[in-house]
Amino acid sequence: MTHAFAELPAGPAFRLINARIPACLTDAQDLGPATAADGLAACDIRVDGGRIAAIVRRDAAAPRDNGPSLDLDCGIVLPRLLDVHTHIDKGHIWPRRANPDGTIASARVAVMADREANWSAADVRARMDFALRCALAHGTGAIRTHIDSYGKQTAISWPVLAEVRAAWKDRIVVQAVSNYPLTFALDDEPQFRHVVETTARHGGILGGNTFPGEPIRELDKALDRAFAAAAEHGLDLDFHVDESASEEARSLGRIAAAALRHKFAGRVTAGHCCSLALYGDNERADTIARVAEAGVAVVSLPMVNMYLQDRQPSRTPRWRGITPLHELAAAGVDVMVASDNTRDPFHAYGDLDLLEVFREATRIGHLDHCDRPWIAAVSTTPAHVMGLPAHGRIVVGGPADLIVTRARTFNELLARPQSDRIVMVAGRQIDTTLPDHRELDHLVGGGP
Repeated sequence: MTHAFAELPAGPAFRLINARIPACLTDAQDLGPATAADGLAACDIRVDGGRIAAIVRRDAAAPRDNGPSLDLDCGIVLPRLLDVHTHIDKGHIWPRRANPDGTIASARVAVMADREANWSAADVRARMDFALRCALAHGTGAIRTHIDSYGKQTAISWPVLAEVRAAWKDRIVVQAVSNYPLTFALDDEPQFRHVVETTARHGGILGGNTFPGEPIRELDKALDRAFAAAAEHGLDLDFHVDESASEEARSLGRIAAAALRHKFAGRVTAGHCCSLALYGDNERADTIARVAEAGVAVVSLPMVNMYLQDRQPSRTPRWRGITPLHELAAAGVDVMVASDNTRDPFHAYGDLDLLEVFREATRIGHLDHCDRPWIAAVSTTPAHVMGLPAHGRIVVGGPADLIVTRARTFNELLARPQSDRIVMVAGRQIDTTLPDHRELDHLVGGGP
């Protein structure tokens, strides 16, 4: 027998009855004890006018009104999730610019060649829109994308980003980070200033790659310039950090030291931090303590780092490529997981599906068999880091932006793709049909 949800009731007011929600993602009171294994609380959710009007304890003996409702049969309801590290400007170019050997060095070369040859405003706009349609259908409510800010591309991609962000503002919140090698701060002052000013003009976040394949000479000086520029323009910072197994990839602790040195008031995020897993125990503990002291948030990209790191021909990789998530979280660091690249030379696969990311992160990083509510890594934690307090939670008065699943436990949620999920935006069920890859054939090729 096939079981599937009916559609949501028509009209602005209805109830989701017999639901289960993560207790860590709501401030609703008197829901009763959450299940010990999953931290899920049984409840009914009343929606009215696109917002959550009530969350009440599920009690079979309590009287119910006779208004329109959908019985979820103990299905888990999540808020729409937040993807804090992506690259939608370079997504979906794999058909025209595949990575010849799967290494990160080849990925950099391939993207550079494709960017120079193909990244017109129309090309970037079409691929960004396609990516956001995928993310929306999967249940993403906010996304942060890094924007390649090199040479002529800075003036092309940032205005496109502004157009796309405005077009999508009622469906997905889009944030943007300038992506460039931090060597610009040392060797190319005009280009660095142009990147900073463009980022500020478009309300972005200042980025920078602190280990672009090799150590940056005078890294502390480059970091000082980045922190000073961010402070001058009131920008947050979001770095690409130590995406390598190299013994020389040691910039994370120096970012934390710079944040403390500058008494930086904005938010600082460090992405990847792969090499931290390979430090000696004492060095790793000292670095994590400094990161925690400085308030630097860390985002791991488990699917992409598994794809790129420790790749050698005809050899099985010996390590997972991800940062020490458990140790960072135990030290009080804000830890997140995110999608990163999709169908480009840095990652041949992916679809901006945060349930997939969370499922794979759980398996790769052993996030199960643990008392910590790791669902926060794709919900409340990125909401805090992105400055979006109304997102990633299920609260009375908040938007009815929800993912409704048939899974009754986290084991069921993570066991399969949940392709029959319902996605709600402002209390309305959206069409979750994914865009066909054929739509991009005129730009990137594809097919057999």
